[in-house]
This record gives sequence, C-alpha cells and structure tokens, in this order.
Amino acid sequence: MSARKLVSLFLFLLAGNAALADIKIGVIASSTGPTAVVGIPQKNTVALLPTEIGGQKISYIVLDDASDPTHAVTNVKKLISEHKVDALIGPTTTPAALAMLDFVAESKTPLLTTVGSSSVILPMDDKKRWVFKTTQNDDLIAEALLDNMRGAGVKTVGFIGFNDPYGEHWFKVFAPLAEKAGLRLVASERYNRTDQSTTGQVLKLLSARPDAVLIAATGSPAVLPQAGLQEKGYRGRIYQTHGVATNDFIRIGGKAVEGTLMAGGPMLVAADLAAGNPIKPVAQGYVTAYEAKYGPGTMSTFGANTFDAGLLLQKAIPPALKAAKPGSPEFRAALRDALEGSREVVGAQGIFNMSPQNHNGMDQRARVMMVVRGGKWVLLND
Repeated sequence: MSARKLVSLFLFLLAGNAALADIKIGVIASSTGPTAVVGIPQKNTVALLPTEIGGQKISYIVLDDASDPTHAVTNVKKLISEHKVDALIGPTTTPAALAMLDFVAESKTPLLTTVGSSSVILPMDDKKRWVFKTTQNDDLIAEALLDNMRGAGVKTVGFIGFNDPYGEHWFKVFAPLAEKAGLRLVASERYNRTDQSTTGQVLKLLSARPDAVLIAATGSPAVLPQAGLQEKGYRGRIYQTHGVATNDFIRIGGKAVEGTLMAGGPMLVAADLAAGNPIKPVAQGYVTAYEAKYGPGTMSTFGANTFDAGLLLQKAIPPALKAAKPGSPEFRAALRDALEGSREVVGAQGIFNMSPQNHNGMDQRARVMMVVRGGKWVLLND
C-alpha cells in the first residue's frame, strides 16, 4: 500500500474514532458531609440518566465534594482539565456553585446547576451565560409562601437562615417581597450549617412574637431551628424553603416538622397532581424508576433536579452534534446555545423555557404549596 493510501486510511480511521468519542458529563454532588441528605439523591440519580443520546454514548464522571466549596473547585478543575468534560451537572450547594463560576466560564463548559439560589445565574453576565439552573428561583418560591401567609392572616414574620450565600440571598429576596405584600419582618437571625444548637437565635425569634417563621436552610441542618422553636412552645406557622424538599427532612425531623409549610417542585407530591398536568407523568416516571432502584420513599426533589438536567441535555445534545464533535470547544459552545434555546421541555420539577436573559426558564407551573401531614408531604389544597 502506498504512503498516500496509508495516510488516507489513517485519517479515515481517526475521523471514525472521533465520531465515536463519548460525550463526557461531569457530576459534582455532596454525597458526604452535612449536605449529604441533598447530595446523595443527586448522585444516585445519575444511574437513571440516558447512556446514549443522538446515537452517541454518554459517559458520566461523578465526584464527591464532601459539602465543601473548596473540594468542589478541585473537582471542577479535575473534570475540566483531566477528563475534558463536555458539560457539568451540580454541585449541591450554592456556595460551591458560586466558587466554581470562574472555572466554568474560563473553560467555556456548560453547567447545569441544581442549587436553589438564583445568584448563580443572575444578574446575567459573561460568566453566568455558561450556567443553567434546574431548580426554581427563590423569588418564585417566596411569592407562593407569601400568598399562603397572607391567606392565613399572617401579619408578622421572623426569619432565620444559613449564614452563607443561600441564607443571605433568601433574605435579600424575601424581605422586600414581604414588605410589598404588607407583612412586617420582626426578626432576622443566622446560623452555620455545622452548628449543633440554635438556642440563642430561637429565643430571639420567640421574643419578637412573629405570627410565622421562615427558615432558609437546606438538608438536615434545616431541622435544627424548627425543632428548637417547637421545643420552646412556639405555636405559629413554620415555613421552609424548597431546600428541604425531601422525605429525609421528615425522617430526620420526625414530629418536630409535622405541619411544616413549603412551596416546592411538584415531583414531591406527584400522585396528588391533577390528571391533566403535563408534569405528572414525567414526575411519576422518575419516582417509579428511583424507588425501584433505591427503595420506597427514597426519592427527593434534589435528585429530580439532576434528572431534569439530564432531560435538558437529552434535548440539547442532538442539535449540538450537528454543529461539532464531542470533546471540542465548538461542541461545548453549540451545547450551550442549544440549552439556551430550550422551549417547553417538560421535566419532573417543571417546564423549562430558557432564553439569553433567563437560564432557569421555570414559571408558576414549577411550584405547589405542600404541608407535612401524617409524616409525609401532601399537596395543600386548603
């Protein structure tokens, strides 16, 4: 065989191998540490994501950040530089997501984040244009909580949240919306995710005598101030953010969290949704698949957020493949553009309509009011 034919054969084989290269998706989740209650279902859900899209094999690389933003940064550097991923899913916490933004933007790698705070996508800028969010924005949830408070005759509210970007952003969102709704904020307290007691903060809340208390926290640490309020005899209404949208919150809190009010994604009460709701079959499909693999009652909103990230990628990858090959900067850019163009993508947690200004794309269809009643989350119709 001539040298020219050998070169041609080599180029042909090289092109064929490139066409068969896996699409690599990096996943960062807090499967250990104080936020593991949130991170474990996110990690577990990866096993339910599609392994082939558009005829291309999908490879997932899952790393644990141990609930530590510093570890999250180490992980994202490794996924980008060593594994050369085409997209990222995660992390579990807002502080970790904020810490990753520079590296995501510098490498121009699309990130589908599963954190609560809208601070990771707003205000939109050159860094955040690479970030998409599969959880409801705080203002969408806060508006539903305030509607419920007003309907219940609540006039005064006490606030306690994490002393980190999650709690601070929630306060910045909730306080002006509460004032606009005619509610008076009579106390504002903070605590750390690793604190073992919030007695001092609880006593200050009680002394302000609010009609209701909003706790802005995630995972098992969200139980701490609520248990303290119940212990001290508080009889007002207690609201939580969608950071506790998991059955583990009820398992850990027990009787102390009975009666908790929350606005969150519809997946957690999928069986209670109206038959014509387009989210219902997707949500129930996720619940069935997750519980078949991990056991009854194990599903959570946080895993569903990862599942929805997979659904968005499932829609965005085929058009991106038409533009470029996986593993290239051009493919990552095409994937980012396709995600930004997502329209009416029905997930387990809502329906997504992205745009250059809105990298969340969820509306009122992505939230319902629910209550802990009889040891489980129940759709609140009254």
